Amino acid sequence: MPWDAWITLATTLAAFVLMATTRIGPDMILLGAVVWLLTLGILDTSQALAGFSNSGLFTVAFMYVLVASIRETGGIDLIIRYVLGRPRTETGAQVRLLFPVSAISAFLNNTPVVATYIPAVMSWSRRLGLSSHRFLMPLSFASILGGTCSLLGTSTNLVVNGLLEDRYPELSLGLFDIAWVGVPVAVLGLAYLLLAGRFLLPERAGTAQLFDNPREFTIEMEVAPDGPIVDRTVEEAGLRHLEGLFLVEIERSGNVVSVVGPGEKLKGGDRLVFAGTTEAAVELQQIRGLQPSIQGESSLQKDFRERRLVEAVVSDQCQFIGRRIREGHFRTLYGAAVLAVCRHGERVAGNLGQIRLQPADVLLLEARPPFIERHRQSKDFLLISRVNGQARPIHEKAWLAWSILAGVVALASFGVLSMLNAAMLGAALAVLTGCCSISAAKRGLDTQVLLTIAASFGLGLALESSGAAASLASHALALAGGNPYLLLIGAYILVALLTEVVTNNAAAVIAFPIVTASAESLGVNVLPYAIAVMFAASSSFLTPIGYQTNLMVYGPGGYRFSDFLRVGGVLNILVGVVALILIPRIWPF
Repeated sequence: MPWDAWITLATTLAAFVLMATTRIGPDMILLGAVVWLLTLGILDTSQALAGFSNSGLFTVAFMYVLVASIRETGGIDLIIRYVLGRPRTETGAQVRLLFPVSAISAFLNNTPVVATYIPAVMSWSRRLGLSSHRFLMPLSFASILGGTCSLLGTSTNLVVNGLLEDRYPELSLGLFDIAWVGVPVAVLGLAYLLLAGRFLLPERAGTAQLFDNPREFTIEMEVAPDGPIVDRTVEEAGLRHLEGLFLVEIERSGNVVSVVGPGEKLKGGDRLVFAGTTEAAVELQQIRGLQPSIQGESSLQKDFRERRLVEAVVSDQCQFIGRRIREGHFRTLYGAAVLAVCRHGERVAGNLGQIRLQPADVLLLEARPPFIERHRQSKDFLLISRVNGQARPIHEKAWLAWSILAGVVALASFGVLSMLNAAMLGAALAVLTGCCSISAAKRGLDTQVLLTIAASFGLGLALESSGAAASLASHALALAGGNPYLLLIGAYILVALLTEVVTNNAAAVIAFPIVTASAESLGVNVLPYAIAVMFAASSSFLTPIGYQTNLMVYGPGGYRFSDFLRVGGVLNILVGVVALILIPRIWPF
């Protein structure tokens, strides 16, 4: 191989290692790789920027706006309200959950679907007297399976189809062409989850049970009416820098002061709520003017208009990862106080301020009402939902948002407009009709995913233009012994393993030129290999870190890494076997 091919391979390998082992965003890593190759002259400017003009990338962007319109109008809440109901058995409950989720995910991005369903499912399972642990992992897996049924189901499908249109225009796919494989895969996958998957999940407590009794992780005291700290500020009373305790709220005369600041003045009879360990209560008892609260019901179990109790799932991109809650000034940055932390299905014990946050930790927060809307699209949190909160009211335009999406699907599937044109028209209508405001449309765009896709195109082109892809293809052919079916199996396994440790889009786009070069060298049809890349990249069940929806349910469901290996490992094999049997029959070599 020439020197530029070696450099490109080394750069690609370094990018994969960094994505798998560091907290740096995949978009930044891949953009850095493209800038490095551009600087060395391996890529020219047009190649480095090629991803930013790909039709697949823009189709993904406009679909984000359509998804935002359905989320903003409460369109998914509408489905939840009428579909979940009150089933009599756990199997019946799973049927009501999994099949509708799969159907919706065939047309909408998985992430907002799962994000909307999680709080609804947790509340629903509580009403049914069933553990949410039985539903949340199947919820994520059902959304992934549904995404394999159409090109709109995942951004990966749209991106790989965009690559096909660019390089092999005659091979571009229709909206439902992959359903010939996707529907059987989804049906068998759902049958597995219903019949066998739930028996592989051990019974564990989710966050709903762990956060259910506030007295386990809070201490309540009262300010003595004639005590020395009356009319003194929180800071002056010595309540600001307690060891192992945080003052999170003050209940006063039927109202509440939430996320208490250091300048708040104390009044006689104030009921103070501290978060922390019960062992630290000794410190409070030594403060003159404070006495144990004698009121019965915990303040946190009361409903106050001035504050919200919310659960937030920590993202792997959160700036607090690896930092202690106290040293990171969490309250100052977010305007919310941490009451408890749940990890791997257990509440983290010990000094609350000394806890170092990890991805998928579930935080119980006390915050003011604007917190939810302000941070709902924050990259620091995968999910924010009210504790015991009701579903948002159904907006009168939900039907219109669904109608616009149905129109986009009809126009694209019947060939009236290209997929890009239909998505563009749908996004414009969603904004013009008021289903989605311009600010909501902007918030709905996942810029990290879009930048990752665009940068992956540049790295893929570098592999192709430097000759690295052709060299890897020749080695792949040698390993497969020139057998097209063995090559198909090898390509599927390679992408399936890559997508578990890096993003699915990056795995698909970077593997695409290598896989198609192998098919061209063998003189066979490229299409079955492109389809295999789609399914392998989208079918991520093995780990919680391989797919965002898996990470979203990991904390709230109280799962462990081994749960995904056990349940998802079998599902990964099942999906792979079905796909590899059907793909060459539908698209012959």
